[in-house]
Amino acid sequence: MIRYRATWCAMPNDLPPWWAVYQQSRRWMEAGCFDALVSDLRAVLRIASGRRAEPTAAILDSRTLHWTPENDPRAGYDRTSRKKGSNLHIAVDTLGYLSILACHTSQSR
Repeated sequence: MIRYRATWCAMPNDLPPWWAVYQQSRRWMEAGCFDALVSDLRAVLRIASGRRAEPTAAILDSRTLHWTPENDPRAGYDRTSRKKGSNLHIAVDTLGYLSILACHTSQSR
């Protein structure tokens, strides 16, 4: 079977056991640590560019991620783009820094 991403079990041996790293990363994600990190980094980069910390405008984009055997259970059919897969929605500020990223199943009706 071909895999498109690394599994937790394939972590290097010089790191803690994979299950400990996975468990800690889940705690950080549930606590919102990564969201806060992205938000703080965006604010620092904007201030360094001479802009306000919070953006006042955004650029929106969306696309359908193509269906593969790995995402079969969650893939739907996007009637607009006539593709089977998952929808990805992204918002960036005018400097191109990430504001929002959302991925969900396409509506199949």
